[in-house]
Amino acid sequence: MTRSTASTGVPNDGSGTGGAQGSASLACVILAHTDPVHVKRLIAALDPFPVFLHCDAGTPDEVFAAMTTDLPDRVVVLDRLATGWAKWENVAAELAGYRAALQTTAATHVALLTGTDYPLAATEDIAALLDEHRGTSFARIEALPHPGWSRGGGFDRLRYRHWVFRKHMLRLPIPRKIPQNIVPAGGSQLKILARQHAQAVVDVADQHPELVHFWRRSWVADETFVPSVLSTPHFVPGWQDEHVSATPWWIGWDGSRRKSPPWLGMEHLEDLKTRRNHVVEEIPKLFARKFSTADSSDLLDAIDATLRIPSVVQT
Repeated sequence: MTRSTASTGVPNDGSGTGGAQGSASLACVILAHTDPVHVKRLIAALDPFPVFLHCDAGTPDEVFAAMTTDLPDRVVVLDRLATGWAKWENVAAELAGYRAALQTTAATHVALLTGTDYPLAATEDIAALLDEHRGTSFARIEALPHPGWSRGGGFDRLRYRHWVFRKHMLRLPIPRKIPQNIVPAGGSQLKILARQHAQAVVDVADQHPELVHFWRRSWVADETFVPSVLSTPHFVPGWQDEHVSATPWWIGWDGSRRKSPPWLGMEHLEDLKTRRNHVVEEIPKLFARKFSTADSSDLLDAIDATLRIPSVVQT
């Protein structure tokens, strides 16, 4: 783990990070690949939350330098891994972020974001919501078979060994056994975990190398490894009672067949306002994706002006 040029680390005494004796707080793990202008805008929008930034090892050096130069002290730059579409290294980067956040902050929750995300709420409102949900995670996770995940409900992601080649799936058509005593589950990589759940995920990954070995050759491991660990009572006995089955993210899926969501623009502003201001699930939407400097600058300005106004009264 490397520090940003400006960073001397994030305190672990609860100062500025919340903790059991203070107000709730969020540590943010960001997995980024490109668009340093937007990544820095995202980091600024998350102030004062500590940020643990991972940049794909395949990102050009000049882009990485632009992304990591002159960052605030609350940002830690993680060692770079070769992340990418459907690769195990996405999980490895997520775990590295959790480890760093748990070791260097007293944050009550840890969020996993991408470099194309952006908050729809002021950080004061995010902290207030987390304060109401101490010890509670926010993640939409379902035991397999997962609706919409092929005819096998996602089990084929685990039963067969997979490789990625130029954004294409290579599958070895020889079935293997899924590890015993684990509950196969799936869900979005984007989530907010209570501290004890993030710690449990890290502990399982560190203490069970056989599971890491198995999941390295599963398909889109970032949608099944952590969900399966969390859903297994042997590893996380309190999960069912300690999480809200809802996602705090709004994603602009448009119903078309595509591998990733569309970029958001001004035409999505009313959708974002509706999802932020009207609770249609157990919690309001706190984040959205995907944003870029090229496609979303006007929309981001509008979000800052209309949605990210603190509603929490400071005392």
